[in-house]
This record gives sequence, structure tokens and C-alpha cells, in this order.
Amino acid sequence: MPAITFVKRDGSEVTIDAAAGLSVMEIGRDNNLGVEGTCGGSLSCATCHVIVDDAWVEATGKASLDEEDMLDLAFNVEANSRLGCQISMSDSLDGLKVRIADDD
Repeated sequence: MPAITFVKRDGSEVTIDAAAGLSVMEIGRDNNLGVEGTCGGSLSCATCHVIVDDAWVEATGKASLDEEDMLDLAFNVEANSRLGCQISMSDSLDGLKVRIADDD
């Protein structure tokens, strides 16, 4: 079971063992970490905005054009910004680290 570390808005870190196939959004939302996922993962909002740690950017891949369009609506977008609903956990992402984006 791959592990993911979320850096919360207050700077504290939470590491969770998550089932492969779940999205970063689902994991953060279901563990009450401040990830909303308002659209349920249908790529129609930006409430699951996370910043991928530099060490994991290549492994998580590039945002699609549709994802980039949604990120244009998000606050505090950074070079490593992604939508958590578009990153699916797998054994190859064991140890993934993301920071939950500020929403204001």
C-alpha cells in the first residue's frame, strides 16, 4: 500500500497509507485534511489544488490541458501545482509528498 505525505496549510505533515487507485483528492478529502474535491474528481473545479514536492514532479507527470485550464481558476498556483483528482496513487508513487495549496 503506497504512502503519501500531505503538508497541511499550517505546515504540519500527515502521512497516510492509501490504496492504489485512489486519487490524491480522495485521500486528502476522506482524511479531513482540507482538500474539498467539490466536483468529486470530474475535473470541473480546482478545490483539490495541491503542490507536488520537487522530488515527485517527474513521477506524477504533467498536467493535461484541461487540468491547466482548471488551475487557471485556482489561487496561489505554483510551477508544481496539480489537481489532486488527476494524480492516482500507485506503488510507483509510494512516498509521494504534496502540499495543500492555500485557498485565499
